[in-house]
Amino acid sequence: MIVERAYAHVESHDEGEWPWSVPCVRGLLADGLRFTAPVTFLVGENGSGKSTLVEALAEAFGLDPYGGSHDWRYASHRGKSVLGERIRFEAAPRGRRMLGNWAARKGFFLRAETALDALDREGFAPDSVSHGEGFLAAFRGKFLQPGLYVMDEPEAALSFSSCLELLGHLDQLVKNGGQVVCATHSPLLTALPGADIIEVGDHGMRRTSWNDLALVDHWRRYLDDPRAYLRHILD
Repeated sequence: MIVERAYAHVESHDEGEWPWSVPCVRGLLADGLRFTAPVTFLVGENGSGKSTLVEALAEAFGLDPYGGSHDWRYASHRGKSVLGERIRFEAAPRGRRMLGNWAARKGFFLRAETALDALDREGFAPDSVSHGEGFLAAFRGKFLQPGLYVMDEPEAALSFSSCLELLGHLDQLVKNGGQVVCATHSPLLTALPGADIIEVGDHGMRRTSWNDLALVDHWRRYLDDPRAYLRHILD
């Protein structure tokens, strides 16, 4: 792994203001976030703060919050967020050189909202392929060497079979020395063997298992009997 722990210190802040009002951000300030596996999934409802957290982690590592590789820092003309500015990392043994030398850092931030522009900058010509194919091209061409790879809901553009292909890329990336932090709603991705799963919500952050994830339980119930859910929604 590259990063063993992320933490942030803020001398004074108003817990009623964003991002300090977000429970997982308060958890980061209080206890930090320790990484125990090469792949970490952050799972939670919309608005739980998982995207805020992964964006700040990417920024702190030197990746553009707009998306892209470490070679394209801040192409969006956006400054770092107040959280991204404050996050620091403790290096895993094999990550000390990378974290100690800015030029040695490698990685990629892939976020669903800005992926098309980021992929275009990286030379994947998304106008000539589908959104999902552009994602897969990035996985095939950029997710290769040791570094930190951060993703925000990559499944948004991917079919079932493409999600399976992504899992294969992640497995190979880890074998090559990479580390992954991914915010997701996908029960398919979170089933990756050996991955660490952190559930984000009003409680802050807590580790859990795939079988205990609420999203896994809901998908099982829905696929078994869609009407049990739809009768509460449809007239």
